[in-house]
Amino acid sequence: MVNQVVQQNRIVIVGSGFGGLNVVKSLKKAANCKITLIDKTNYHLFQPLLYQVATAALSPSDIAMPIREIFRNLPNVETLMGTVMAINKHDKTILLESGEVVPFDNLIIATGARHSYFGKNHWEVFSPGLKTLQDAVNIRERILASFELAERSHDKEGMDKYLRFIIIGGGPTGIEMAGAIAEIAHQSLNKNYRRVDPRKAQIYLLEGGTQLLAGYPASMAMRAKQDLEKMGVTVKLNSLATEITEEGVYLGNEFLVAHNIIWAAGNEASPLLKTLNVPLDKQGRVIVETDLSVPHYPDIFVIGDAACFMDQNGRALPAVAPVAVQQGVYVGKMIGKQVKKETRKPFRYVDRGMMATIGKYKALVMSGPFKCTGFLAWMAWCFIHIYFLIGYRTKFFVFAQWVFYFFWGHRNVRLIFKPLHIKPDDEEFIS
Repeated sequence: MVNQVVQQNRIVIVGSGFGGLNVVKSLKKAANCKITLIDKTNYHLFQPLLYQVATAALSPSDIAMPIREIFRNLPNVETLMGTVMAINKHDKTILLESGEVVPFDNLIIATGARHSYFGKNHWEVFSPGLKTLQDAVNIRERILASFELAERSHDKEGMDKYLRFIIIGGGPTGIEMAGAIAEIAHQSLNKNYRRVDPRKAQIYLLEGGTQLLAGYPASMAMRAKQDLEKMGVTVKLNSLATEITEEGVYLGNEFLVAHNIIWAAGNEASPLLKTLNVPLDKQGRVIVETDLSVPHYPDIFVIGDAACFMDQNGRALPAVAPVAVQQGVYVGKMIGKQVKKETRKPFRYVDRGMMATIGKYKALVMSGPFKCTGFLAWMAWCFIHIYFLIGYRTKFFVFAQWVFYFFWGHRNVRLIFKPLHIKPDDEEFIS
């Protein structure tokens, strides 16, 4: 009797964020699967703490873990570092930048999102967003370099320009950045300079809507605004940026001069999704079916920030980590059990709440009817984020850094790698 060779199910995952990782974890006990995980980088990034790298509280290695290390004990998982250029859903292949063609039986697209400038992409030069580790390091250096430039300024006007920080967008990233920069100026840099007083820094948080944190109740949004203002942040609601230049931000006829402008106002999906030639929403996300598959292609799934999924009330799920995690688990289990399209139960998101931090001792936590602000919310925020970090080393180092921050207000990663240069025409330093 001849033994038949059972063909392995070739599963390809594009993206190593929360969604992609949880697909792999759900498939680790599945039989007869060959998993290929493809990402532009060689690490998984814990994005919720990215702003702490941008504000010198944590090092890049504190919130990133090599993918190969995560799955070193799973021999059926192959990792490829590369950029996917196109997806051929008819031939079931993907094309890499190197020209390599990777075939698949099941494809999961978990490419996340990037910052959107609403058609004004030239603003990015003057107002960088925060989505990658490189973004975080660049923003950190811009912030720290501004204090160095202020120290070398010879007039109040130049000093004020370098000590003015503008954050555009009043969502979680915006309030986290505003609060962290206020703490850098008022605490961490205390007694570090001789000619300039960092406490005189002006931090502006601009929001185009009527309240901060649009998805939160008005009472909690007001608490966030009050906390930020107590920290010295100027919050301007109903303030849309109409133009951004090297010199500052226009709000209609009003102009705010600033050397440092940070964008936290919008997201858009990866342009890779356009190669699928399927319906997309206004943010470029794939409008998926109830099982997170692409219409007419039951073996191709889109999850996380790349997917537009409507809940039971007809509202698109938010682009947050818990959504990506639950979708990754759902898709992984379906593929592992080889559930046919017609028998798949619709994905159901379980909303366990939202949280955001403003600064030390200040945070917001909301879960169902339960609402909490202040110190207890901040403690809950700290422990939950440490719990979900990957790797014991990472958990330990983040905890240790936060202990220094808790007791002494230190932000110990205040490193500038790019040199400062002198302009020969005006003898001022520039970054």
